[in-house]
Amino acid sequence: MGQNINIKAKDGGTFGGYLATPASGSGPGVVVIQEIFGVNQVMRDITDWLAGEGFVALCPDLFWRIEPGIQLTDKTEQEWARAFELFQTFDPDKGIEDIQAAIDTLRGHDACTGKVGATGYCLGGLLAYLSATRTDVDAAVGYYGVGIEGKLDEAKNISKPLILHIAREDGFCNAEAQAAIHAGLDGNDHVTIHDYEGQDHAFARVGGEHYDAEAAATANQRTLDLFSSALK
Repeated sequence: MGQNINIKAKDGGTFGGYLATPASGSGPGVVVIQEIFGVNQVMRDITDWLAGEGFVALCPDLFWRIEPGIQLTDKTEQEWARAFELFQTFDPDKGIEDIQAAIDTLRGHDACTGKVGATGYCLGGLLAYLSATRTDVDAAVGYYGVGIEGKLDEAKNISKPLILHIAREDGFCNAEAQAAIHAGLDGNDHVTIHDYEGQDHAFARVGGEHYDAEAAATANQRTLDLFSSALK
């Protein structure tokens, strides 16, 4: 269903992305923002799923500045170690620039009808939040974002709909961080926060240790509902 394409970076050069288009041939755009494992099979499957729901979906390779084409899994300690190394090396500010480039690429694609959303997971959950504060995306969704509590001063810049899916038992976003997120965002009319009781980090990652089919289905339907109302 998908194909690899090139995206022009704002500061020169190109980087890759996995693009999937709906059977209808056109639809609104969605940028899919990767976890710390790169544009792996999990991310391509999410991109294909969104295409199946009628969206032109693009998952950009945000680790290209470190090493292009990284694909890791969550199945071995060695891969986890490499993933955390990448996470620590990654520059979120450059990542947001590259997400804006992906948004622009989608808006200029023949299959895209104009509006573009963004959805991200883990590291991508933080970047989805930052997409809402720093880019011209039309709607954004973050799944179990890591580090949002440190960027709440940017919440004043949110002008389009944003959903955050928060796992209450998230080992990478503890109760204190969650409380700060709620305190910083609950009064923002553009933001909706959904808490998932009993769920741990990556509850929507199919095949992952903490995957929960029911919670994932609920979160995914909320995501689709937002994109359907905000983008179509």
